Amino acid sequence: MLPESTNGTGGTSGGGLAVPMAWLCAEYLADEVLRTAALVAPGSLEYRAGLQALALTVLLSESPDGAGGSDGAEVHRGRGAPVRIEALLRRTAHDRPWTSWIEERIAERLAAEGEGPDLALALTAWQRLRDTWVRAADLDGPSAGEPGAADAPAPTVDEQDQIWLPAWKLGLPLAHLSLYLC
Repeated sequence: MLPESTNGTGGTSGGGLAVPMAWLCAEYLADEVLRTAALVAPGSLEYRAGLQALALTVLLSESPDGAGGSDGAEVHRGRGAPVRIEALLRRTAHDRPWTSWIEERIAERLAAEGEGPDLALALTAWQRLRDTWVRAADLDGPSAGEPGAADAPAPTVDEQDQIWLPAWKLGLPLAHLSLYLC
């Protein structure tokens, strides 16, 4: 099968095929984590948002030369490269500035490498996560009981109270919880 041309040089980029291997590996890892956690049905909008959020986090957590960062415990899954679960959990945590980190890392990669095939797919995934809005339960909305009252019932979420939010706000918590469960 002949490769498709992506940059006018007959399907090659600097003498090699323009294959987004780093993105494909990140997406494969994200898919394995989400399927193992089994929190949502594969193919659903929630699953796709979690897959893209986790794949972006995995791809952009790695340094451009493919070496991972030094933070986080390494867990070997099969014969592949070590997965830094702790670092990914910290990066996807609720209180972290994930969106600004994604944009900074993409800008750094663009400045350092230009838009290669991996970064092109990462940019597309980020645009989809940012620009796609979904209707979901308002998890940050008002809850029952007063926080701090000793006899108040535990806070609950009214799932009927829904709001529009960007897809990354749905995918990132799913990615984080899936990582935690794996």
